[in-house]
Amino acid sequence: MPFVDMIRHHQADQFDHWLTQIHHSDVPELQGFARGVLNDKAAVIAGLTSPWSSGQVEGQVNRLKGLKREMYGRASFPLLKARVLHPP
Repeated sequence: MPFVDMIRHHQADQFDHWLTQIHHSDVPELQGFARGVLNDKAAVIAGLTSPWSSGQVEGQVNRLKGLKREMYGRASFPLLKARVLHPP
């Protein structure tokens, strides 16, 4: 999988080659994905060249949003705070 390898090994120099391959493919879903990735090319290149990751932060944000959705309409901020600071 060229895309996965490019991401795992931080190969930003392969990005344009990957886009060319996808452009010439017959899979419309992949072409749509590539167009979306190309719309934010600067961020993708930065992600491929940077050794840093925001994965841990994104995971915590996702967990907090899930808790908030789970409690929607049932409680206020103090209960959310208690569930975040002292999870069951």
